[in-house]
Amino acid sequence: MATDKNKKEQALSVEQRLKALYDLQTTLSQIDRIRTVRGELPLEVNDLEDEIEGLRTRIENYKAEIEEYRRKSAADKEKINEAKAKIETYKTQLDNVRNNREFDLLSKEIEFQTLEIELCEKHLNEFARVIENKNADIASTEETLLDRSHVLKEKKEELDEIISETKQDEERLREKARDIENGIDDQRLLTAYKRIRKNARNGLGIVYIQRNACGGCFNRIPPQRQMEIKMHKKVIVCEYCGRIMIDPNLAGVELESEAK
Repeated sequence: MATDKNKKEQALSVEQRLKALYDLQTTLSQIDRIRTVRGELPLEVNDLEDEIEGLRTRIENYKAEIEEYRRKSAADKEKINEAKAKIETYKTQLDNVRNNREFDLLSKEIEFQTLEIELCEKHLNEFARVIENKNADIASTEETLLDRSHVLKEKKEELDEIISETKQDEERLREKARDIENGIDDQRLLTAYKRIRKNARNGLGIVYIQRNACGGCFNRIPPQRQMEIKMHKKVIVCEYCGRIMIDPNLAGVELESEAK
């Protein structure tokens, strides 16, 4: 009698765990449906935020490059002024040369400084064109930034509206899921269920038998296996997909054939 009583208690314990797991599955599936309602909006918002941050960084880089070219331009302008001053000095000295050697040296210095001026002026023209192009890039990027910012604002408003509509339901379901988890005394079973659910494409970690087949992968289950599942004496998993199996009656599911 004592042995039969222990078996009965063990069977009831398995039933309770399976029923709790299925209740948890149902609750988590409802949360998944709420997330589906939100669709890709959270990802779109994150992508837009990343894109906007990238555009701002690009603008800052453009501005830093412009400042660098302006610094170079100022340095070349200073070189031009110095070269012009030297040329004036050399020209004054030409009036007082004492021989051809001094005249040639001064002439070469004037020629060198003239070439230096031409080179710096060439740099200045190049820098001016680069700065002009960078300013055009900034204007174009700022226009894109403004457009993306408007889109982000609209997406955030849409997302906030959906979240506000579903937040209360989601919080209630999450609280319910936590209560169910806390009521499951077999942590190994709970951990295994979460792992199975995470790896399952449809997010189902526990499924019931449908048309003599697994409700997850739809592979046929042998009659003997089905009988073991209906007895609720131990936790049984599908040999094909690894999902935990539960008897439809225990899950509280009325199958189509039974309904008819």
